[in-house]
Amino acid sequence: MGENSSSNYKKDSLKLWGAVSMGTGVMIGAGIFALTGQIAELAGTWFPLAFFIAAIIAGFSAYSYVKMAQTYPSAGGIAMFLKKAYGKSLMTGACALLMYFSMIINESLVARTFGTYTLQLFDAEQADWLVPALGVGLLVFAFGINLLKNKYIQSFSFFTAFLKIAGLVVLAAGGLWASGLEFESVSAAPEQVGVAGFLGAVALGILGYKGFTTITNSGGELKDPKKNVGRAIIVSIAICTVLYVLIALAVGANLSIEEIVRAKDYSLAEASRPAFGQYGLWFTVGFAIIATVSGVIASVFAVSRMLAMLTTMQLVPHRHFKLPGGLQTHTLIYTVAIAIVLTIFFDLSRIASLGAIFYIIMDIGIHWGVFRHLRDEIGAKAPILITAIMLDVVVLSAFIWVKIQSDMLVIWASLIGLILVFAGEKFFLKVHKSDEDDPNYNDPQVASS
Repeated sequence: MGENSSSNYKKDSLKLWGAVSMGTGVMIGAGIFALTGQIAELAGTWFPLAFFIAAIIAGFSAYSYVKMAQTYPSAGGIAMFLKKAYGKSLMTGACALLMYFSMIINESLVARTFGTYTLQLFDAEQADWLVPALGVGLLVFAFGINLLKNKYIQSFSFFTAFLKIAGLVVLAAGGLWASGLEFESVSAAPEQVGVAGFLGAVALGILGYKGFTTITNSGGELKDPKKNVGRAIIVSIAICTVLYVLIALAVGANLSIEEIVRAKDYSLAEASRPAFGQYGLWFTVGFAIIATVSGVIASVFAVSRMLAMLTTMQLVPHRHFKLPGGLQTHTLIYTVAIAIVLTIFFDLSRIASLGAIFYIIMDIGIHWGVFRHLRDEIGAKAPILITAIMLDVVVLSAFIWVKIQSDMLVIWASLIGLILVFAGEKFFLKVHKSDEDDPNYNDPQVASS
């Protein structure tokens, strides 16, 4: 079975700005709306700087992905990159699954953020069950949209990406203007902010940029992928860096750290009240709804394709269960189903923490694989790869230390998840023998045609 077979990928069906809109769609949905309050809680008055440092680390991380994408453009993205580095091995399967689950975690994070912001329009603060219920509804809607053709998804993502960027610019500019550029919660000499806490905030901030990796999953569908995957990644990170820092400054100009933390799940909506009043709240919530809806749609699009590639590579177990449609539809169903479970049972803070740990571990695996096995082949510079690994290790260590002190449940959940992923992948590779004719790993639509 060919590595790029099966999943109904249509070559050249995505253009550069379609890929940029996909990347920024995922990043903006997860980053600024879901994470601002949590980052401020850890970094205190330095929280705008935490977003900027996170962007620098994301830039170093992007180096490996861009170099790999230029040499091996593929619809499998990270899954194919890992296979090039490690072959069909435990590291390839386990690291790819960590990325897959971190992106599903991201979907549930954004889905719950959608529910939290939507409730700000109503007097429903005591109806906590509505947050996961609204999140589940969004995931079901995203599933329906992703059943459409790529050109419709691309058009929707491009339109909503434009709205999100424009809305963030208006929100940032208005907030800064209304505050008179007096930054109440931003200080050059913050009090009671430890190094570990700040670096932990940076680790969460990285989640706001990791959406660029979804662009690599569309390499098989992107026009001129050897050039445009790298361009789309760079443009997406640059756009989000400017927007995140400006929004963080605007939030810090209108709310104290205590107020940001108290409203950490909907801090942008709360920051709009002193700047714009009730109309500002409505605008921000409406804008957040657009951002989170498009973010989930873009994420589901990319992640379901990654699982389809892992399936065709026979790196994960798969059964059709007599489901209708092709392999890509099946992986779409599994992806949304897992996201729904996480949305129901985990809160925003713990979802974000799990996603950060899984993603950074996977990211280290990518850089190490490139450094050890591929840097000469793809023309990657060793000092940049080593720097990327060191930055990841530092922020991950600090984040784990913060969580050990404040929320051991996150640590235990992460350890159990890592053990299940690595042990499960090792067992699967041991008992499963690759077979190109295995009906469970062939696309039923292709087989019946």
